[in-house]
Amino acid sequence: MEKLSIYDKILSPVVTEKSTNLSEQNKIIFKVHKDANKKNVKANIEKIFKVNVTKVNIINKKTRLKTTRGKKVRVNGFKKAIVTLKKGQNIDLTTGI
Repeated sequence: MEKLSIYDKILSPVVTEKSTNLSEQNKIIFKVHKDANKKNVKANIEKIFKVNVTKVNIINKKTRLKTTRGKKVRVNGFKKAIVTLKKGQNIDLTTGI
């Protein structure tokens, strides 16, 4: 089993209406690798974006079946992390890394 780098654990930011509303409370949502845990996510976000993380919540979205046009389609599950930043700090997701 090969070791993942810091850029492999954080897959992408989640940009939705709900995540945009959470950004007003200094919370950013990221899609993370299935093997990531809270300590890894906190350390990686602090290294990549150079911010102070106060809290990390992780949510597992399970794989589910969805009916589309009469056919059953499998929607893959994923893991996402809600990262709370210290007051006064923010991450600009539009600039990239």
